[in-house]
Amino acid sequence: MAGRLEGKVTLITGAGGGIGQGIAVRFAAEGAKVGVLDVLAQGVEQTVEMIAQQGGTAVPLIADLREPEQVRSAVTELRQAFGTIKVVVNNAAVMPAGTLHETSLEDWDRVFAVNVRGAYLVCREVIPDMLASGGGSIIHMASITGVRGLPGIAAYSATKGALIALTRAMSTDYARYGIRVNSVSPGTIDSPMLHNFLAAQRDPEARRQEFNAIHPIGRVGTIEEVASVFVFLASDEASFVTGANYSVDGGMSAKGEQPQD
Repeated sequence: MAGRLEGKVTLITGAGGGIGQGIAVRFAAEGAKVGVLDVLAQGVEQTVEMIAQQGGTAVPLIADLREPEQVRSAVTELRQAFGTIKVVVNNAAVMPAGTLHETSLEDWDRVFAVNVRGAYLVCREVIPDMLASGGGSIIHMASITGVRGLPGIAAYSATKGALIALTRAMSTDYARYGIRVNSVSPGTIDSPMLHNFLAAQRDPEARRQEFNAIHPIGRVGTIEEVASVFVFLASDEASFVTGANYSVDGGMSAKGEQPQD
C-alpha cells in the first residue's frame, strides 16, 4: 500500500535532530523522498541513516540557512538527486532566551536570520520550480509563542509570529498557482529543545510538571503528534487547505485565564 506522500520530493530544514528529525523519518515512512538539511553534519547523517534503516529514501544536505549560496547549493543538490521539489518544511530554528531588553543585538539578528530569513531563502529557491510544475506544499514551523505571550523568549516569539503572518501572505499570493502554504504551531513538545531547557533549571522535574499543567490535555505533546499534522498538510488530503495555522498544543491556545482563588 502506497504511503500518503508517495514519491513527493521534500526538503526539510533543521532535520538533524528533534522535531525536524521526527518529521523527516515520518515523511520517508509515508513514501516521500527526503532532503535532510541541517547545519550539523552529524545530525544529518543520523537522520539519513534512520530513514535508510526503515527502507526510506533520503539525501544529506549540509547548509547554513544564513548563507544564500549554501541554500541554493542544497536545493540544487536535492533537485539533481530526486527531481522537482514538491514539499518544503521550514523547521530550522534557534531560540535565545530573554526578555527584549535582555536580548543582545547579535541574538536578535541571529534568530531572525535563521528562523525567518532562512525560510525566505529556501522558499525563494524552491517556488519557481513549484510554479513551473503546477504547485506544491510549503509548511512553516511556527509556535504557540507566536500566538500567545509566553515569558522570556521575546525574539523567538517575534519570529514565530512573523512566520504565521508570512503564511497568510504567501497563501494569498500563490493559491491560484496550486501552491498551498500553511503553518503549524506546537505547544510544548517532548523534544531535545525542551530537555535542554529543563536541564538548565534549578528543579527540572517541577518545571516539567508546570509545562504539563499549562496544557488543558494535561501533558506536553510528542514529536509524532506534530509530525502527523505535517504529513496531512503535505499530502493531497489537504488539497483545499491553505493560509491556515494549525495549533498542535493540547488546547493551550484556546484556554482562557482562570480566576485566582
